[in-house]
Amino acid sequence: MSDLLRRHVAAFNDRDVEALLAGFTDDAGWITGTTVARGRAGLRELFESAVTRLLPTLTIDTVVADGDVVAAELTERLTHEGEDRTFAIAAFYRLRDGRIASAKIYREGSAEL
Repeated sequence: MSDLLRRHVAAFNDRDVEALLAGFTDDAGWITGTTVARGRAGLRELFESAVTRLLPTLTIDTVVADGDVVAAELTERLTHEGEDRTFAIAAFYRLRDGRIASAKIYREGSAEL
């Protein structure tokens, strides 16, 4: 799993939406705060918006895996309304066939900016 998560974070940090989407199953779901994205089209819209609007970068701090379930502590740095911000994130992933089938992301404070 550590390789899958590292590739996911590298694609996210590189703002490479195609590489990012390649790490997900076709029917993957993603939940952050009140935002829910499902399937490749929903994930594409979510990630294209995030990587161009917020300019985020992620750092992996801790990863715990048990079979197809992975929990990760991440640090997110982004720009919102011209202000640089840093957040602690807890991310919970379910994997299927070597790809991310679902993710639920919790940002310290509020997931809504």
